[in-house]
Amino acid sequence: MSPTALFAFAAVFAAVSAAAFAGRLARVLARGPGGTRRRDDPLPSLAGWGLADRGFGSVMTWFLLGSSIYTVYTFLAVPALVYHVGGGGLFALPYTVIFYPMAFLVLPRLCQVARDNDLLTPADLVRARYSSPALGAAVAVCGMLATMPYVALQLLGIQALLTVLGIPPGGPVADGALTAVFSVLAVATWRDGLRAPAAISVVKTVLVFTALGVLLVVVTRRLGGVPAIFDAATPVLWQRSGTAAGLPTTQAAATAYASLALGSALALLCYPHVITGAFAAREPRVLRRNAIALPAWTLLLGLFAMLGVAATAAGVTAPPGHGELAVPLLVDRVLPHWATGVVLGALGIGALVPAAVMSVSAGSTFARNVYAEFVQPTATPATQVRVGRLVSVLFKFGALAFALGLRPQDSINLQLLGGVWILQTGPSLLAALWVPWFHRGALLAGWAAGMVAGTALVALGGFSSVVSLPWPAGRVAVYAALPALAANLLVAAALTPLLARAGVARGLNRLVARETLA
Repeated sequence: MSPTALFAFAAVFAAVSAAAFAGRLARVLARGPGGTRRRDDPLPSLAGWGLADRGFGSVMTWFLLGSSIYTVYTFLAVPALVYHVGGGGLFALPYTVIFYPMAFLVLPRLCQVARDNDLLTPADLVRARYSSPALGAAVAVCGMLATMPYVALQLLGIQALLTVLGIPPGGPVADGALTAVFSVLAVATWRDGLRAPAAISVVKTVLVFTALGVLLVVVTRRLGGVPAIFDAATPVLWQRSGTAAGLPTTQAAATAYASLALGSALALLCYPHVITGAFAAREPRVLRRNAIALPAWTLLLGLFAMLGVAATAAGVTAPPGHGELAVPLLVDRVLPHWATGVVLGALGIGALVPAAVMSVSAGSTFARNVYAEFVQPTATPATQVRVGRLVSVLFKFGALAFALGLRPQDSINLQLLGGVWILQTGPSLLAALWVPWFHRGALLAGWAAGMVAGTALVALGGFSSVVSLPWPAGRVAVYAALPALAANLLVAAALTPLLARAGVARGLNRLVARETLA
């Protein structure tokens, strides 16, 4: 344990905690050209608290979405995969590349429909399109279940950083540090809602991009240049994976790689924190610009992945089953103590933005689609805000209990299962925008079939996200979310004409939208 590194790490978190309370910064950046100054009074509505009054422009949306999608665990898990299996761990790069063309089409449409119809959550869209409280509740509950282990993984990322700094997980110091971090985050989001993570996202982006640049320069010089790094890492990766640099050379590995990339991209499009960022944008053009500009974050992720190669070349030895320590151990090896603390602190704050956005989204979803729908239909806007704030805090500490009470592998397994679950909401969300043919009862049955099929596949496969399925040419390895999605769509497509023929009401479409998007 280095006191200097710990002090630098704590100083970074203290500075970012101060930024979390600077909600006014996000308000200033969120104003449009000619926008009027808002009075500094309590947020009057769920849209003000949960979506920052739908006022984020192109720059703030770029910071917020990038910081929400690219988390601390992403920055540690992707190089960890590369460290263990080589090139097979790079599936996260094509997955984000696949995501952005879809985001270019879907997110602006979501933004416009949300603005036209005063929608605050993904479940709002489904509820309004099909007049189905049950289908809306299914989307709402599924979103909350899928994101809680996602938040817990951010805590595991911070735990990995603390471990390298000399504070092992499970002790009172580590648990106290995680509790303190989330307490500050809970207070900040209680007051300012989505504006708090928006302010943090600016600081996170500057620190992470700067820290990575410095780290790459130092690592490259210390290890003799890029060619030397790959020359030293290649035989080690070959030995670990059994193939040339871990590249997928068999049919099973290729289908697993491709299906993981495709399925992960589709699932990301359905996650509430991504849709919350879209709903908070000022206009659809903001999201089109961001679909073009956000791949800069993928370049950042690719460079982080290369640190997994560098850790291999440097001879870093991560404990078995803890590949997420590879990059922090590399940082500790090549940088002085004070710089180690700053860089690890910069990585650690990567957990705050996604955790805050997900908890705000969960609070808004519960208040709007569970409490106001089933518990208190006459709840006033002020009551909904109070409920949303309370649930947001409970959600954070529920995720904290996940991280402290479960084994790290259990949290990872639940997050993998969450990705399978969230993809099952995709047919309802996309059909609400573009496919009027589906029946609401068929979509609900399809969602249930997909949830059961996906959960069974993951559980029977030993909680692996990739499962082996029979195929005419032999067995094939695929991401479990895709066959579950296929079952979902098949059930929905089969039941739609049957329910229509039986005269079951489709439900009134309450959505109104302009003919063209701005």
